[in-house]
This record gives sequence, structure tokens and C-alpha cells, in this order.
Amino acid sequence: MRPAPALIWLLAGWALLGLLVSFALVPTLAWPLAGGLLALLALVDALRLRRQALPSVRRDLPEALAVGIDRAVELVLEAGGRRQRVDVFDLHPVGWEATGLPRRLDLAPGSDSRFAYRLRPVERGNADFIGVHLRLHAPWRLWWRRATVAPEQRVRVFPNFAPLAKLALLGDEQASRAVGAHVRRRRGEGTDFHQMRDYRIGDSLRQIDWKATARMRRLISREYQDERNQQLVLLVDTGQRMLARDGNLSHFDQTLDAALVVSWLALRQGDAVGLLAHGGPRRWVPPQRGAGAIDVLLRQTYDLQPQPVATDYLAAATELTLRQRRRSLVMLVTNLRDEDSEDLLAAVRLLRQRHHVVIASLREQVLDQALDDDAHDLRGALRATSAARYLQQRAVAHDALRAHHVAVLDVTCAELPGALVERYLAIKREGLL
Repeated sequence: MRPAPALIWLLAGWALLGLLVSFALVPTLAWPLAGGLLALLALVDALRLRRQALPSVRRDLPEALAVGIDRAVELVLEAGGRRQRVDVFDLHPVGWEATGLPRRLDLAPGSDSRFAYRLRPVERGNADFIGVHLRLHAPWRLWWRRATVAPEQRVRVFPNFAPLAKLALLGDEQASRAVGAHVRRRRGEGTDFHQMRDYRIGDSLRQIDWKATARMRRLISREYQDERNQQLVLLVDTGQRMLARDGNLSHFDQTLDAALVVSWLALRQGDAVGLLAHGGPRRWVPPQRGAGAIDVLLRQTYDLQPQPVATDYLAAATELTLRQRRRSLVMLVTNLRDEDSEDLLAAVRLLRQRHHVVIASLREQVLDQALDDDAHDLRGALRATSAARYLQQRAVAHDALRAHHVAVLDVTCAELPGALVERYLAIKREGLL
């Protein structure tokens, strides 16, 4: 229990009254009488505050949240038998962005009071709310005391799955274009037979079924679709390179978001999707098909965090080769440096014995900005020169891999979802699996 500002002001007034008594400006008896009255008021107010029952508090919050997405959190407070004034602050996870806190409420006896505030998670994984902090004011506002109520609550923070909900309303080609993929569809071509239909202008002669044409006495074409029931495995780096940040999110967070997008589209195509995390924490999710596979990926990866350790690409390739026997499209996402070329090339050679491999190398957006900005002084010139030198070294590492016929995507985090989807669809279209 602590004195409130009102009590401090009253004590200051009582001290001033004593000063006036010392100068004989007021009667001498006024000072002890005022002091006794103030002490009595403070004692009664303190006892009343101590006897007040703590209000009960309930927090309405879903068990799963998405990183970087605002969410409303509602607190419900129920007072006891007396009116109470209380300041409320929810003890949310440290570092999360909150608006609408703290809040002062006047609780009516026997009734509920509720309010909502906005909260934005900034990191994936498990997060704990350790309670709700209350500051209760005494009836005469001379004292206040602190208390922490409500049980602890744990929530899971998943990668941002909001884009998936929007993509679910679109067709495959529209969804692909929505994430930035440039779809080049060749009508009627693919590897799996789909249906017979009337000939259309633009169909190739190879599509014409001459037996059906003779029987129907008009041109009939075969229509094919991309082969289904293939396998996509995302090989995601969890080492120190993925700790780099573009904006509020790390490269690893944005990689997981992109992995969810390409996985969701692959599942819509009828393929199976799996994931192997390597470098730091390791996690293996075997390829699965069906609508529930995306939920499995979310649950298995939401708490993964990159660690400041070096990535052993060859060890990751060896592990994947042992785990994944069936031929698959392997998309390796990392932040490639020139010193990684030999190790990564050895890993790709091992994987290519059975799988089709694509490497997505993330590029920090700040490097592009450094080249685009005008250099007005020596510091700016050095910054631009260093960025150009670093990008040149990256390009040499990429060219070394491409010289061995390895597909390399040099992209920023913003470009990653579209690049992965575009390459996945191109490989499906060309029947490379």
C-alpha cells in the first residue's frame, strides 16, 4: 500500500499550516487538530482499502496468434460488493506492441466491466501472459495498492497465415499471380491426361486424337494437366545467416511465410509437402497431402528460431537423402555467401542423385537501397562501394553453382514467395519431376 498524490498534497498543506502557525498567522491549536484529523482520515481510508476484495479478471484471447498481425484482447473485470476505481495493465509478453493500455475503470458493485486493447506479436513461438496488474484506489483516494490477478496464460504465435486465407478464395492461377509469380500457362499441355474436348484454335497437332476425330467426325483434342501426387520438400536454413532482418521480421520469419504460401499452392495441386529445418534447430516433417497438411506444417514449425551457429549444408543433404527416398523437388532456402560455395555444391551434388534441386539465396534489401541512394559524402560512397563489392561476391558464388547446372534464385524476402511459386509451377509444367 502506498500514499496517493492526494495524501501527499494534504501532508504538504499540513506542513504549510505548521509554517503559518510558527509565524503566528493562525491559531496554534489549528496545526495539531488538522494533523489528527488527517491521520484519522488516512487510517480509515487505508483500512477500507485493505478490506476491499480484489476484482476477478478474465482474459479472452485465442490460443493461437499470427506474428505481426494486430489482435484484439478483451479483459473482463467483476467487482465485489462495493464500487471500486482501478487502473488495469495486462502483463503481456515483453516486446509486443500494445495500444489501449493502461486503462482506468470505475467498477460498479455486482456488475461486469470489459474493455479491449490491441496487441501485435513480434516473435513466433510460445508466449506467456503472467497475469493482469491492478492498481486499486482507496475510496477517498488517499492510498492505492498493487495486485496481480488472473492466472497465467500461454499462447502459440504462428507464422503469418493471413495471406493463406485470402488465397483460398482464388483459383490456382489467380493465387499464383497474387503472390507475384509470373505464370506462363500453355493450354492443354501437361503430363497427366485430363479429358477429351473439341479442338480449339491454338492446340498443337500432337494433342489431336485422330481415332476420336474419325469417330466423332470433328476434330477432338486431348487435354492434359500437370502431374499430381508429386513431392515437394522445403530445406530451410536455421543457422546464423537467417538472423538477418528486413524490417521488423527476420529472414527466417519471412522464409517460413513464403514456405507456407508455396506449400499451400502445392497441396492444391495435389502434391505432398514436407520440410527439413537444418543448421541450428532441426525439425523433420515428412511429406503429406491433403488440406490438413498445412496445419501440420504450422504446428511443427511455429516455435522454430534460428541460432548463431554455422550451417553444415552437406550434413543437411545427407540427412534428407536418408529420410526422403522418393524423388522430390527440393527447395533450399538460405543466405548464400561466397565461402559457402564448395560446401553447398557438394550438398547439391548429393541431392541431385535422386532429387531436383532449387536454391533460393536471400538478399538483404538494404544492399539494394545502398546502391540506389545517391552518395553525397565519403561515408555514403564507402557504403555504396562496400555493398557493390559484397553483391559481386554473391554473384560469383551464384555463378559457380549455375556453372554446374544448379538453379539459383537471387531474391529479397519480399520477392521470395513469388519466386518459389513461379519456379515450382515451371518445374511442374515442364515435367522435370
